[in-house]
Amino acid sequence: MGKTQITAEPGIPQIIVEREFDAPRDLVFQAFTEPELIVQWLGPRELTMKIEEYDVRDGGKWRYISSDADGNEFGFHGVFHGNPSPEGTVQTFEFEGMPGHVAMDTLTLVERDGRTLVRTVSSFQSVEDRDGMIASGAERGVRDSDERLGELLAKLQAG
Repeated sequence: MGKTQITAEPGIPQIIVEREFDAPRDLVFQAFTEPELIVQWLGPRELTMKIEEYDVRDGGKWRYISSDADGNEFGFHGVFHGNPSPEGTVQTFEFEGMPGHVAMDTLTLVERDGRTLVRTVSSFQSVEDRDGMIASGAERGVRDSDERLGELLAKLQAG
């Protein structure tokens, strides 16, 4: 399994995250679209997640809440745009602790020899919004999520 690469070019309101997983594309897509799988890998390890809504279709809404050991809750929500597929999924992403700061995320999955490159491009409304996301500690959450996703994919393939 590869390492997570996070790119944030100066002056450009985007974050690009890439990582290759030792799993076929269809299985990776399942992990991104089935709520019972998402709660097993998305977010930092020390948080638990509850999905309130996850309607994977054009115009479908999603919302989840992450909770820490002290009971603090962090809500996130968005809307899917277009028909999500392994070729591409586009959705908005908004942290409810900072309303009005919406990112547009584009996920692509490219399979090569049974391995899948996961690439997410997050486009923000401004460089300041992008920098705020970076300052919030999102990088640790991304890296934890990718490690947890790799572990889940291995477990699913082992059967």
